[in-house]
Amino acid sequence: MIGIGLIIVIVLVAILVIMAFSYYNRFVILTNRIDNSLSQINVQLKRRADLIPNLIETVKGFAKHEKEAIKAVTDARKALVSARNLQGKVKANSQLESALKTIFAIAEGYPDLKANTNFLELQRELAATEDKVAYSRQFYNDSILSYNNMVEKFPGNIFAAMYGKKKKKFFEIAEADKKLPKVSF
Repeated sequence: MIGIGLIIVIVLVAILVIMAFSYYNRFVILTNRIDNSLSQINVQLKRRADLIPNLIETVKGFAKHEKEAIKAVTDARKALVSARNLQGKVKANSQLESALKTIFAIAEGYPDLKANTNFLELQRELAATEDKVAYSRQFYNDSILSYNNMVEKFPGNIFAAMYGKKKKKFFEIAEADKKLPKVSF
């Protein structure tokens, strides 16, 4: 009798130990996936920031008297590059997007600029980078969703509590960025 009871206890303890290791490893994988996806967002934001000086130089050549708009883009780019945390990057990114819209609106008034090969190529590169940023944000949020599901679902929630794992926040767009832009001529 004692032998069978002992075997059952040993089996149950072994199952719990295996589950503990399994859940720990799953949390590690999901946390690494989140870190990787955030890094990909940073890579794409850096890529876009690297394209901005070339765009500015191209616009300067055609629209010399549009200094205020050019300065706004330059300042927003500096803020994005120097941002140290996710919230700072989101805020700076929002400012940069707004400033870039102004630059592209200005370009409408300069037919030679709109037709310039460098300007068109930079516009294409920026559009492609925007797509990559959007995809990276989506992947980040998908990773957060998987992680949060594991933290909240049973029995993951028990192991999450054991390991001190808490829900993480999604990458959200600022309220100002959700509004439709006002276009006027």
